[in-house]
Amino acid sequence: MDLKPLKGHHHVSAITANAQKNYEFYTQLLGLRLVKKSVNQDDTSVYHLFYADERGNPGTDLTFFEIPNAGQTYPGTNSISTISLRVANDASLLYWKERFEQHSINHDEISYETGRAVLTFRDFEGQRLALVSDEENSGVKGGTPWNKSPIPKQYGILGLGPVRLTVYRSEQTAHILTNLLGYQETRSYPSPVLNQDPIRVFETGEGGTGAEIHLEGRKDLPLERPGRGSVHHVALRVEDAEELKKWVTFITEANLPNSGFVERYYFRSLYFRDPNGILFELATDGPGFENDESFEHLGEKLALPPYLEHQREAIEESLKPLHTK
Repeated sequence: MDLKPLKGHHHVSAITANAQKNYEFYTQLLGLRLVKKSVNQDDTSVYHLFYADERGNPGTDLTFFEIPNAGQTYPGTNSISTISLRVANDASLLYWKERFEQHSINHDEISYETGRAVLTFRDFEGQRLALVSDEENSGVKGGTPWNKSPIPKQYGILGLGPVRLTVYRSEQTAHILTNLLGYQETRSYPSPVLNQDPIRVFETGEGGTGAEIHLEGRKDLPLERPGRGSVHHVALRVEDAEELKKWVTFITEANLPNSGFVERYYFRSLYFRDPNGILFELATDGPGFENDESFEHLGEKLALPPYLEHQREAIEESLKPLHTK
């Protein structure tokens, strides 16, 4: 089948138990823009919050489902174990290290992975995050930080960087990445854990920080028990709905159970799991978040796709107010 290469990351969706604190951390401390305040379309009783660059360009979205009773995450294998966020250069990491120290954010020292400066840190629920320098990046272009962010624009977050998968049977996930999704394995780098296999780097499309998946094989860990501070799925970019329909056919013919074509209003999607249980989504670049709100007012009100609008009153009554001003 004539499939175009995937274009890189589309979004990553994670879990929080507290939408209010989540909003404050990701907008006020990290400086991302809330571009859409909506609900989980599969469970409209909980928020789905989308943080991104100035207009929610594909490849810049970090989203959260609020699950108020979510328990603690016990990290382990068969998980999306690190979300990274891109900044312009190495000097930006010095700014962020100082900011984290000022705000008592749990962080490590600046280190280097596969030639890039990286600053790992955790949010208030233990979400595993990293800032990665784009100083040497020549791949997929980053987004544009919002000019109303509390972060000086030169240090602002540009979008999603490499996503790390930690799995028990790494060859099974490597097979999905290369033989099914068309990624190329380009290099590897040493694991920070003694006596473990190197971490393998897979790239798609134009490559670079916005199109890399880092695959970590670990036999020494239990299965992850997800909860607040864990990642639900990673979404990869497809150009449009017609291309997505080809992927539905391709993945179905590969005998991989999947969701089929799913309408999400802001984009169209296809979901499937690899043999290690990693949930992948393929998502279209459009229509985008200005379908129902203007650029100037993105994320200010509860946005519902047209097929949920008739339930607005009941949905709003079920949600705890979220103060976003």
